[in-house]
Amino acid sequence: MAVEVPVVATSSLGDRSYLASDGQVAIVVDPQRDIDRVMCLAGERGVRITHVVETHLHNDYVSGGLELARITGAHYLMAAADEVGFARMPVSDGDEVPVSAAMRLRAVATPGHTFHHLSYVLDGATDGVWHPAGVFTGGSLLFGTTGRTDLLGAEHARQLAHHQHASAKRLADLLPDGTQVWPTHGFGSFCAAGQADVSDSTIGRERQANPVLRLAADEFVTETLAGLDAYPAYYAHVDVINAAGPAPVDLTPVTRADAAQLRQRIADGEWVVDLRQRTAYGAAHLAGTVSLGLDGPMSTWLGWLIDWGAPITLLAETPEQVADAQRELARIGIDRPAAQATGGPAQWAAEPGQLREMRFTDFPALAAARAGHTPAGVPGPDVVLDVRMTSEWRSGHIEGAVHIPLYDLPERLAEVPAGAVWVHCSSGYRSTAAASLLANTGREVVVINDKFDRAEAVGVAMAENT
Repeated sequence: MAVEVPVVATSSLGDRSYLASDGQVAIVVDPQRDIDRVMCLAGERGVRITHVVETHLHNDYVSGGLELARITGAHYLMAAADEVGFARMPVSDGDEVPVSAAMRLRAVATPGHTFHHLSYVLDGATDGVWHPAGVFTGGSLLFGTTGRTDLLGAEHARQLAHHQHASAKRLADLLPDGTQVWPTHGFGSFCAAGQADVSDSTIGRERQANPVLRLAADEFVTETLAGLDAYPAYYAHVDVINAAGPAPVDLTPVTRADAAQLRQRIADGEWVVDLRQRTAYGAAHLAGTVSLGLDGPMSTWLGWLIDWGAPITLLAETPEQVADAQRELARIGIDRPAAQATGGPAQWAAEPGQLREMRFTDFPALAAARAGHTPAGVPGPDVVLDVRMTSEWRSGHIEGAVHIPLYDLPERLAEVPAGAVWVHCSSGYRSTAAASLLANTGREVVVINDKFDRAEAVGVAMAENT
């Protein structure tokens, strides 16, 4: 049987794990903490997991590798140079790991994303002859880009960028064009230095399309460092958890909170997070809550915004949605929310006076308001607040707008000028979160729930490039 490599995608974090099998045994690469997904996949295919592989110590999610290896009895492969607080099978550059008569792994040192990063070539056997089927590249060679090089500190970013360029070239020189590329990051992950819109690739395609294989080293390093933006604050905690050895995940239901308890948690300044879609939040929500819908990267933004260890209460329409959120949070090391409640705002409010609405509008309305024709029912925009990333702001922004990235907003709320604030991002998700934070301080806010890339076309004046 030919080697098969199905993907276990975690779209909310922009990552992929892999299950490579020959029909009897399997290798799991870079598993997320909720290992039930990959165990179910192995069960469906009737294969036994014999090897669990980490390409690097992850920053953006808590690994499930240690627990998966413990449960299955699999060999747990990690870079020998990484210092960790648990037993594993140490692997170094050039090591060959036999898996079965049809599969073997070859470790290739590919520093860049981290100093000790390894890629693993998966060889398959045909009539006793080994040939490379693909390469698990982790945070090294991604689709159309590479893993970012600043996660170990800005002081190492330039050196690691040079390593990243050399590592990509090494893989391209080592492997034939038809070799599949299987990265862990790059599908929306902040671990990637850029993003690509393809779902699969080969060494040959990357040779043609990836800047790391088309640019000279110095040019690649300059472009990579110039393109780096902020990354989530919780990465610092995840790295420590993975090095120490993550505890088994606990996804059992958390304590239910009634309306009086919710009111007290809000009064105490705790994070009470509304997981509903943002238009539902706008129609009615509990005063003092923060909008981070499950339809967007909720865990990324919540983990970035909170003080680590702060109690979190989850509000959702159904228990299943709470369970989904709990799973997402566990992946980044937030193990046990303090409480949860389901239903809707009417059930969550101890009294009607706790309910609020949030006004939504669009970019044509902003253009009209700036021309002196403010739509009925909304205050005029005294302030236009842009909460996108710095790289997005630099690529184009609205004339006269104030820029405070969402991740900075909790500490910079006092910097938002006085008056009614119209908040925008690139689509409406981050701006709704930002508006809820502002509203909780008593500010008058309007969410521009619209795509930023159509703002100029509908008449919103853009700032001149400088």
